[in-house]
Amino acid sequence: QVQLVESGGGSVQAGGSLRLSCAASGDTYSPYSMAWFRQAPGKERMGVAAIYTGTGVTSYTDSVKGRFTISRDNAKNTLYLQMNSLKPEDTAMYYCAGNSRDRPFIAALFPQAYPYWGQGTQVTVSS
Repeated sequence: QVQLVESGGGSVQAGGSLRLSCAASGDTYSPYSMAWFRQAPGKERMGVAAIYTGTGVTSYTDSVKGRFTISRDNAKNTLYLQMNSLKPEDTAMYYCAGNSRDRPFIAALFPQAYPYWGQGTQVTVSS
């Protein structure tokens, strides 16, 4: 049973920073890629950043390039999202997602690539 548990969300003012973490657990879970998605009220879930655990190749949605950084500590099986220069439009529930070798999409930003999901952590940015 794979479990993904996010932490680190909160409320910040515009221009501030937050660091999200996602701890992955499961007896034999070795993710192929992991990603962060976000979903604002009334909007579809969208990919924010993703990383291929093999080589570390990353992908970002255009609106966060230069502000967000995704990383992963393979030894700790933990995914991170460093978010700087936050804007009110970054306000959303942020979800961690992971796949495995039976769905080997590399650093994909579409939700169908990921069978495993966390419960989410709320990020609120005020102006």
